[in-house]
Amino acid sequence: MKTMPAAEAKTNFGALLDTAQREPVTISKKGRPVAVMMSIQDYEAHTALKRDILRVELQKGLKQLDRGESTEGQTFMRTLIEELKE
Repeated sequence: MKTMPAAEAKTNFGALLDTAQREPVTISKKGRPVAVMMSIQDYEAHTALKRDILRVELQKGLKQLDRGESTEGQTFMRTLIEELKE
């Protein structure tokens, strides 16, 4: 993934847009990554993937409840959040 300083991204915004159509671009400020610019197609695919993972995890939880394997709500949510980070 290409990295571009924020000042360069601002100065060369057109080039940033062109590059982001081909690959995600990390925007850095003072040497630290602060944002990523990507094509709308990549963003939509990423969002769909996250939604699919959430759907699978929720279905898994519903099946556990159907089998009588219940858990306290906060524990379930914490576990779900941790699994989604992977």
